[in-house]
Amino acid sequence: MGDLTNSDYYAKNQGNDVSSNHEGGFGVSVMELRDLMELRGSEAVVKIQEEYGDMDGLCQRLRTSPTEGLTGDDLDKRKEVYGENLIPPKKPKTFLQLVWEALQDVTLIILEVAALISLGLSFYQPPGGDSGESCGTAAAGAEDEGEAEAGWIEGAAILLSVVCVVLVTAFNDWSKEKQFRGLQSRIEQEQKFQVVRGAQVIQLPVADIVVGDIAQIKYGDLLPADGVLIQGNDLKIDESSLTGESDHVKKDADKDPMLLSGTHVMEGSGRMLVTAVGVNSQTGIIFTLLGAGEPVEEEKKKEKGKIQDGNMENNQTKVKKQDGAAAMEMQPLKSAEGGEMEEKEKKKANVSKKEKSVLQGKLTKLAVQIGKAGLVMSAITVIILVLYFAVDNFVLQKRPWLTECTPIYVQYFVKFFIIGVTVLVVAVPEGLPLAVTISLAYSVKKMMKDNNLVRHLDACETMGNATAICSDKTGTLTTNRMTAVACYVGDVHYKEIPDPGALTAKSLDILVNAISLNSAYTTKILPATKEGGLPMQVGNKTECGLLGLVLDLKRDYQPIRNQIPEEKLYKVYTFNSARKSMSTVIKLSDGSFRMYSKGASEIVLKKCTKILNQEGEPRVFRPRDKDEMVKKVIEPMACDGLRTICVAYRDFPADPEPLWDNENDILNELTAVCVVGIEDPVRPEVPDAIIRCQRAGITVRMVTGDNINTARAIAIKCGIIHPGEDFLCIDGKEFNRRIRNEKGEVEQERMDKVWPKLRVLARSSPTDKHTLVKGIIDSCLTDQRQVVAVTGDGTNDGPALKKADVGFAMGIAGTDVAKEASDIILTDDNFSSIVKAVMWGRNVYDSISKFLQFQLTVNVVAVIVAFTGACITQDSPLKAVQMLWVNLIMDTFASLALATEPPTEALLMRKPYGRNKPLISSTMTKNILGHGIYQLVIIFSLLFVGEQIFDIDSGRHAPLHSPPSEHYTIIFNTFVLMQLFNEINARKIHGERNVFDGIFRNPIFCSIVFGTFAIQIVIVQFGGKPFSCTPLDLEKWGWCTFLGLGELVWGQVIATIPNCKLRFLRGAGQLTKKNEMPGDEDMNEDNEEIDHAERELRRGQVLWFRGLNRIQTQIDVVNTFKSGSSYQGQLRRQSSTTSQNQDVTNVSSPSHVSLSNALSPTSPAGQC
Repeated sequence: MGDLTNSDYYAKNQGNDVSSNHEGGFGVSVMELRDLMELRGSEAVVKIQEEYGDMDGLCQRLRTSPTEGLTGDDLDKRKEVYGENLIPPKKPKTFLQLVWEALQDVTLIILEVAALISLGLSFYQPPGGDSGESCGTAAAGAEDEGEAEAGWIEGAAILLSVVCVVLVTAFNDWSKEKQFRGLQSRIEQEQKFQVVRGAQVIQLPVADIVVGDIAQIKYGDLLPADGVLIQGNDLKIDESSLTGESDHVKKDADKDPMLLSGTHVMEGSGRMLVTAVGVNSQTGIIFTLLGAGEPVEEEKKKEKGKIQDGNMENNQTKVKKQDGAAAMEMQPLKSAEGGEMEEKEKKKANVSKKEKSVLQGKLTKLAVQIGKAGLVMSAITVIILVLYFAVDNFVLQKRPWLTECTPIYVQYFVKFFIIGVTVLVVAVPEGLPLAVTISLAYSVKKMMKDNNLVRHLDACETMGNATAICSDKTGTLTTNRMTAVACYVGDVHYKEIPDPGALTAKSLDILVNAISLNSAYTTKILPATKEGGLPMQVGNKTECGLLGLVLDLKRDYQPIRNQIPEEKLYKVYTFNSARKSMSTVIKLSDGSFRMYSKGASEIVLKKCTKILNQEGEPRVFRPRDKDEMVKKVIEPMACDGLRTICVAYRDFPADPEPLWDNENDILNELTAVCVVGIEDPVRPEVPDAIIRCQRAGITVRMVTGDNINTARAIAIKCGIIHPGEDFLCIDGKEFNRRIRNEKGEVEQERMDKVWPKLRVLARSSPTDKHTLVKGIIDSCLTDQRQVVAVTGDGTNDGPALKKADVGFAMGIAGTDVAKEASDIILTDDNFSSIVKAVMWGRNVYDSISKFLQFQLTVNVVAVIVAFTGACITQDSPLKAVQMLWVNLIMDTFASLALATEPPTEALLMRKPYGRNKPLISSTMTKNILGHGIYQLVIIFSLLFVGEQIFDIDSGRHAPLHSPPSEHYTIIFNTFVLMQLFNEINARKIHGERNVFDGIFRNPIFCSIVFGTFAIQIVIVQFGGKPFSCTPLDLEKWGWCTFLGLGELVWGQVIATIPNCKLRFLRGAGQLTKKNEMPGDEDMNEDNEEIDHAERELRRGQVLWFRGLNRIQTQIDVVNTFKSGSSYQGQLRRQSSTTSQNQDVTNVSSPSHVSLSNALSPTSPAGQC
């Protein structure tokens, strides 16, 4: 009967859904479940009771068991009927779309137009036989050579080079997007969730969860789907990502059982029945409502990465304007921002707390300055050429302007214009963003092998500048394999685990029951996977240590748990940072209650009024007994580096039943059973890693929740503190006393007296950790602002991880919330991986510096050669096509070659660079100027006396369309070969002599150098008219190569000159520094969270991150700096690096994406 009414109900309400659900054979449709999930609180409970009887009824309809879960034989059918747990991602851009976007570059468009005009005019011949004479220098010589018909080649060659540049750019963008998506999917695979299938608890990738699964949820989880709570212990959920409500919502199977995807479990544990996944979950529905489920997904991931709560309209605007993360990288350069967007970007600026990376700030300024200089030089070049031509022809030779000669003159002007654009093409370092992207992408890929999963690209480079690391102890510095090694039970202190026979049966029973029942049932000790290996510890490691003690006492915890399954536990007070203990209440057979409690020994002992004696009977436990116990038992254990846990219990009568919510009364008057000393040995590789950090100028601080004696003992073992040094080792209480004034406010002045010497902060709360990180970052004690890295694993570490310059979350022990707040995930939870991250970060900075040193040398030389050559000989010695080839070498190839240098240990032998150090050091300036002078001398010698040296015809003052000369081919060839050998010099930027050191460890570098050389040979020998080259014989090749090799010798000469002799270099290096804080001090007082550099960078991001699209960038810069205020609106134009910086977030399925304040646009910004 029930089935019939249900069918009627479907027929009335569902229409088309009936058939699909009957096919699936499930008793409830997608729409019914969606409607159910939209209810909250008591409404939902009533609805479940009315429609399904109770939770078991709903489980039956979904063909699942609340205790055993799914059998797993109908998973595909479930996916078909109820959908998969993912929102389909946005399709990647096709290669053709990327080509089209690369063509939007203004400089390329100008070149294309100029080439087309040149192409069109080259077919024009003036009427009349003596036109050559009448049009003056314009046509002289061209006809004699019979080369007029070849005039079209230059235009065609420019078009061809533009095609090459476009294809290379599009390919780079395509591979960048591919890498980005690879990283995204890697992060998505990382997140797994515990579900019950076939009565077994298994870990599943989030995308494999289906409707009907029974999911086990615990503290720190990010819920992967919507569901209904079946059974919960003290469960509190943070729903702010969906509702904007910052208070934690208490969930209860009888009062408010609805759990929504994308929300965080802040306390407690439980089991839920999954009722909606993917696009049918509450988060998925909101995406669909936005009308852009796919782009929103990635857009939201970005939002979530850094700003947990930007408001909804902001996101909608973004969705309309952008095609998700990967698409954002390659947006065409059309500026369509309105004031509304600017407003939102300003809001966003105020919310974003993290400063942009050091390197980005420096590159921004440098790129702006080089771009302006290039623009000026190219404009002057064109003006001088046009004026010279006009004065020479129409003033000095007094020729009339003949109408039939106009196309010839225009052709000349087009040629001058092409020369000007060529100067600009070479001047603007559009290879910079490419170099940074390649370097970061390469590093991120390699860092994965070093157990660093980078979620925000800029974190990789920021890590190279880190000056302080605040590290957790458990699991990061130690192995996180807890083993009970000592205990105090029945008035006896055992230095090692006693024989079970030494304890009375009563004490042993209470101890075994207390440990077995009062721990998460998900915590287990499994047999070793390998023969002779250690047993596997699953779940909370401290609890594993205690369960290990039960096994050592020759007892088993599983039968006890089977006797009282999780759902029969009467009340659970789960562990949190405020309680620092966990308690479980069970109902005994006579109706009375017993509560087992365990936690940090000094905290639990304070609440004990009795203790079990040798006979296992309770005796009075007086305050002086407590003091004695602390001195004789707890402190000696702690000084051996043991963590001490106290196990206790309390009995309650059946009548009257205690008020369980009155926690202070319940968690009191306990009877102590025993104190266990648990050892967590230091990881063998940690002491060495810490020495390397200290040598690299990084201070390591330990921030732990452990007892101060334990923390100090471990810190000494790790090498964080050395006896006899002047350092501070304090606990959270003392720390707060020192840094807070009478009103309880933190004072920076007081903080500055504490943090420089602080090495160990024990018994600290997550708030203390956040306060410490903020205090170090905000401090002005040192010249350089401190760059702080923090490790964290708990949900409450989120604020500290977000505040830090680089947040490291633990991949194994870390909760989803911590991972989401972090920048890098340590997949092996190991401190030595952080040291590798420092090494990679410094390597990125050095790679960019190497590329800059190389690129700026080419820039300076090419611009000066083109400029002076054009002014003196009315023609650039390096033709447009040749310049484009040089540009390709120095941009794409050089950035590939120099950005992929592997890191070396030597990187850890120096102090961090710091924020104020100029990007171009004095050594680099010396190298750029030194090599620039050498190259200019060679080029100008060849240009003005080359024909005499080699006894060849001069190529100067060649008429329009004249054939390529040997003279200019030698200049071009020598120029390219000098760049090639200088690329080897650029591998070292700190004045090292051996530039070949480790060159064969970088196969990419070698192949690019040899490949470029081979292509150069082909261009010179077979390039002909398009490349303005004529084949050279072996002798001339020998001379060109010899002059190129001179670069390596000259490099040694430059290295010999000490920097102190060249005082002017100090000023030159400051080129990039400008002033870190131009007139922003007043603003900064009002809003201290946004640093000066960030404000500067917001102007800069426009330029630097949109790929420095040559001229357009220059125009933007000029306008932006004139108006001073409009930069916010242009922020949206960022290159992949920005999108990657802020978007790779650890969200495994789109259903997890935080919809910050979706339903409450007015909620206050900045909630964590």
